[in-house]
Amino acid sequence: MREKRLSITDIARQLGTSTTTVSFVINGKAREKNISQLLIDRVEQLVTELNYHPNALAKSFRTGKTMTIGFIVDEISQPFFSGIAKYIDEKASAFGYNILFSSTKNSKKRGGEVLQVFNERHVDAFIIALPHGLEKEVRAVIASDIPVILFDRYIPGFESDYVLIDNENSAANATRHLIDNGFGKIAFVTIETDQSQMLDRTKGYEKAIHEAGLTPIIKKINYQGKTESVAEIIDFLKQHNEIDAIVFSCNYLTMDGLDAIGQLKLKIGEDIAMVSFDDLELLKYFVPAITAIAQPLEQIADKIMEILMYRLTDNFNKNRIKAVLTTQLEIRDSSLPKIASAGIALKSATIQ
Repeated sequence: MREKRLSITDIARQLGTSTTTVSFVINGKAREKNISQLLIDRVEQLVTELNYHPNALAKSFRTGKTMTIGFIVDEISQPFFSGIAKYIDEKASAFGYNILFSSTKNSKKRGGEVLQVFNERHVDAFIIALPHGLEKEVRAVIASDIPVILFDRYIPGFESDYVLIDNENSAANATRHLIDNGFGKIAFVTIETDQSQMLDRTKGYEKAIHEAGLTPIIKKINYQGKTESVAEIIDFLKQHNEIDAIVFSCNYLTMDGLDAIGQLKLKIGEDIAMVSFDDLELLKYFVPAITAIAQPLEQIADKIMEILMYRLTDNFNKNRIKAVLTTQLEIRDSSLPKIASAGIALKSATIQ
């Protein structure tokens, strides 16, 4: 049988005072209510002895806050999202907030259910990488004056605060790096999507390619899973044996690409150069180490919490904040300058 939870009434009864007086002491209002130091000390001593913790639900009724924030992304296990989640959790805790984490699994139905559950839990705010199809539901949350910070992607015309990275220029700079190192048949592998961050990365690649007078070579994958993705990348490389460098638009495509390149027995840095959009710890230790566009995860989390705390302190200025952060191109051995004698172009005989 569950032990009965200790209440303020129990403490008041043991001290022979009122529940109101105990509540004032526990909530730090004793002095403004002119409660004697002697009684304050008695209450605090008993609270410590009994290891009493205020009921969070009851406290939320008094303060109007649950001190919880809902965090919603496509898939929390993805390195980018899990990295952001780690920093958000640390920083929110410093402000006294707890985070409720959930993944939509790219399902509109599940996303709607998660939003409903979090609303029923009366979270004080939302941090969301907005999934496709949930625009109407999230607009309704924003209209109810609950703070919502969107990150990773934006929706044109969507009235919300945003924290983004400069996807277009990041992809353009990575592509220019390959061009400057002598590569001229540079491919870009991405997913078939209307997500803004992916479209901007493609746009950045195309911008750099056109500036250099080169021809874009783009592969868009209708992502169903790793097995299908690896097979598509293998077929793409077989069809385009002229490719001498390749940029992958996100970390999971990078991993699929490494698998595909390995199955084709091509050597990165010799047969083909490579850049990943998104850095992963293991990319530094891969042989050769993989050049990557590193997103500033801690800076993103810092900016999200900065805006959120601003919104949660009654600063409901309707002028929306759009923060755009820069990335860092971590140059490693996979994209070193092309050596003419190496014959980096993919050979038909190699790819059977």
